[in-house]
Amino acid sequence: MKLDDALFNWLQIQVVAVARPDDQSAIDTTQFFLDILTEDHHVSDLRFAKDATMYTLHYTVADKRKMQMYEIEAVEQLLLAIENEPRYNQ
Repeated sequence: MKLDDALFNWLQIQVVAVARPDDQSAIDTTQFFLDILTEDHHVSDLRFAKDATMYTLHYTVADKRKMQMYEIEAVEQLLLAIENEPRYNQ
């Protein structure tokens, strides 16, 4: 998996896990993508912030600090899909 894809997937499912702290599948999937990021891409110090329009990821690869930005709508699309599915909200 490409680094950009793994970062975006991790962020999407991390947002779900934060919004749904009892969702074990979200927690497990977050860990899956974190493992890919750390083991395959050697990412460390991964964290994110949200402002009025964007999510910003900060991370380190090969001792270099990096940043990636994503629109809120794109990141929260998975959370919205889950919340709109009745079988996941019982």
